[in-house]
Amino acid sequence: MTDQNTNASEQRKLRKSRYVRINVFFFLVFILFVALVVRLGVVQIVQGEEFSKEVSRTESDYARLPAPRGKMYDRYDRVVVDNKSVPAITYTVDKTTKTQDKIDTAKKLSQFISYEPEYLAEELKDRDIRDYWLAANPEEAKALLSEEELKLKPSETYKLQVERVSEKEIEAIKANQEEQELAYMYTRFSSGYQYEPQVVKSLNLTDKEVSSVAENLEQLPGVDVITDWDRENPYGEYLSTIFGGVTSPEQGILESRADYYKARGYARNERVGKSYLEYEYEDYLNPRKAKVEYVSDKSGNIVTQKVVDEGQRGYDLKLSFDMELQIEVEKIVEEELRKASASHHLMDRAFVVMMDPYQGDVLSMVGKQLNPKDRSGDMLDFAYGTFATQYEAGSTVKGATVLSGYQHGLPINKPYRDRTLNFKGTPPKSSYKTLGPMNDLSALKLSSNVYMFFVALHIAGVDYVPNGPLNASTEDFQTLRNYFAQFGLGVPTGVDLPQESSGLMSTPDNPGKLLDISIGQFDTYTPLQLAQYVSVIANGGSRVQPRIVTSIHAPVDEAELGPIVVDKAPNVLNRVNNTPEEIERVQQGFKQVVSPSGTGKSIIYDVAGKTGTSQTLYYGPKREYWGRETNNLNFVGYYPSGNPEISFSVVVPWASNDKTSINKDITNRIVEAYIKLQKKYVTTTEIEYTKQEEEE
Repeated sequence: MTDQNTNASEQRKLRKSRYVRINVFFFLVFILFVALVVRLGVVQIVQGEEFSKEVSRTESDYARLPAPRGKMYDRYDRVVVDNKSVPAITYTVDKTTKTQDKIDTAKKLSQFISYEPEYLAEELKDRDIRDYWLAANPEEAKALLSEEELKLKPSETYKLQVERVSEKEIEAIKANQEEQELAYMYTRFSSGYQYEPQVVKSLNLTDKEVSSVAENLEQLPGVDVITDWDRENPYGEYLSTIFGGVTSPEQGILESRADYYKARGYARNERVGKSYLEYEYEDYLNPRKAKVEYVSDKSGNIVTQKVVDEGQRGYDLKLSFDMELQIEVEKIVEEELRKASASHHLMDRAFVVMMDPYQGDVLSMVGKQLNPKDRSGDMLDFAYGTFATQYEAGSTVKGATVLSGYQHGLPINKPYRDRTLNFKGTPPKSSYKTLGPMNDLSALKLSSNVYMFFVALHIAGVDYVPNGPLNASTEDFQTLRNYFAQFGLGVPTGVDLPQESSGLMSTPDNPGKLLDISIGQFDTYTPLQLAQYVSVIANGGSRVQPRIVTSIHAPVDEAELGPIVVDKAPNVLNRVNNTPEEIERVQQGFKQVVSPSGTGKSIIYDVAGKTGTSQTLYYGPKREYWGRETNNLNFVGYYPSGNPEISFSVVVPWASNDKTSINKDITNRIVEAYIKLQKKYVTTTEIEYTKQEEEE
């Protein structure tokens, strides 16, 4: 009985324990369920909006599309540099683009476009070929690394792979036109940032290629045909070198100025000015590119795209050039050079610079050179030689010599006798003939070398003693050069063009070279420096900075100049330290040069100026003749002599002798061209004014 009671009691305890465990289990389930409900509530109610945004999250990226550069106008508002629309084939990388996608698209695109072998040889570098080979051969590329090297950072492994691509593989691609084209396309595909369209081909793009690609865009992911722009010169080759060039989309920014462009937000494929005005005024000519927004989901797929900024072409430049005058002067120089060079086998170039002596506006800048390979063929444009090359100026500098003497205390009308001067250790010094008694005016009129020698000796503080020493010091050379620098000789003119030469001032090997400097036989100057120098005399003593750009304008839709953004006022660099009376004295001398008994007597117009024949040694392109004695034939002057409107320099290097008058012939013809054009402009203005009065 007792045992039965005991078993019953144990069974009751067991059932009770089981009920407790079950209740605890249900309680735990209930707690977990409540926690789940609470969590769901928090997710849906408290954080629901946040998670919804995460699910629908998108990112915006921006790309910039080509816009045209600013235009250029001449002084009479004629367009001289314009833009024209051209088609271009582009490729755009997005976030989902893989290396294999580029390879596949390049293979498809190669069916529709091709490149000239010469172009590929020039543009495709060995590094580009290595990158392409690694992309096109991923398994072989992996085999270039050891197991240990595969554990390195991707940048380190890729560097090793690039170095280990064999020369055999590179040469195999170079020998295969199709592989070269694929390598170039892959390089273009990979040359920019995401969403930045990279130009794959625009140069020599045919209509057939454009239409073929446009018709097959569905099978060419990332490829597009867009409207790009190119530079156009309405006046052809006239002044084209001075206007400068622009890089192609394939070339992009100049590596030599990469930091400059990057600091200003340029893309690597952006077209930039690469020479002269295009280069010098890049900050203004560069357009504000159109801006496109690409919206993509979290997987990188583009959801929408829209233009958020239409962009704007660059600012327009108004130039100092008179294009009609430029064309006429170029024709004159070419005709006279071709005629004279027939009997002067080393003469191959000629230069003319015409400018406003008061404003500094360069009206015409002409340089012509015979083609070294075919002297009877088309001439080369050498306009940049007017400020980038230098020559002995001869007697044209004698106005500066006389004015330098005045500054150093030489009195006006100081007499010297022209005869042969003899110095110890220095070859005899003389004029082209013995001229006898001279003063400053007759010395300029008849171009007395000896008079200028005495001026140089005066500056050096040396008294002439026949057969005595010429004790000129280094300081004396610098003193004379400093005087000349006031006129722009031997120093930069300040013209707004890159790569200007300041002339060449060599180290003298004997004291007699001081006398040579005084007659333009030792130091060399650019044609532009000579034009600036004679402008100082023409305007009464101010050295004015030559300017090519006179104002910068905001772009407008119409084919006309917009509002002025930058007005580049004339800039006087310095005044020479001469009195008005002294400058007028030299002006009188320059006027006498073109009198019936002066060295410039063949000048038929009301010109004041100075002839210059410099005996020099040839150092042109015909190296076999280097060191041959030749003559530079020059002229500097201004018109009209009483109230100058233009100043100019004419420089013709390396005549076989001085028996040609090419420098004076050019002078007569360019002044005549200027006079005729001024009459035309005045007549046109009067007609327009009359019409306006009639309308009113």
